[in-house]
Amino acid sequence: MHLQIEYKETAKLIPYVNNSRTHSAEQVKQVASSIKEFGFTNPILIDEKDGIIAGHGRLLAAQLLDMESVPTIRLVGLSEAQAKAYVIADNKLALNSGWDDALLKVEIETLKDLDFDTDLLGWDVLPDFSEEVDYSILDDLDDADAEAEEMSSDVKKAIQIEFEPDDYQIAQQMIKEARESGVYIGGALLNALSSES
Repeated sequence: MHLQIEYKETAKLIPYVNNSRTHSAEQVKQVASSIKEFGFTNPILIDEKDGIIAGHGRLLAAQLLDMESVPTIRLVGLSEAQAKAYVIADNKLALNSGWDDALLKVEIETLKDLDFDTDLLGWDVLPDFSEEVDYSILDDLDDADAEAEEMSSDVKKAIQIEFEPDDYQIAQQMIKEARESGVYIGGALLNALSSES
């Protein structure tokens, strides 16, 4: 299939009435900011009658920027079912990808060093990359056992614990066993993790 860019007037493009993908005002502003910074690099996909198949958010951003025309690519020969499916697939398939946190952290830190506006990356709050899991919120074993002895039967305590991915299954199993047997969670987890290391 030969794809060709056509510039179309924004006023003549027809949004798909049953588009199930929503675009908040904040997200449209983010897309508009991206267009201002990088240009309109992702054409809107349209059918033979100028109906939008993919790019509703980009059209809203273009209208916010008062753009009179935008780049489009016309998809010819799609069946009605294929066009409807593509409207969904274009959005959902992108959501199925993940991130390599280590590489993403390097790239974001590099952009900060270059004084680039990281707000343009699309996050409301940038990811928080922890160098290491902090176990300091856990008491050491002796203190945990002593505290357990001082607790009355009608007192319950809870803490939030973060684990390295390799430790998660161990911790999950120990929590299950501790709950079933009624033992003190803190000591049980510390025993389990220390014996595995």
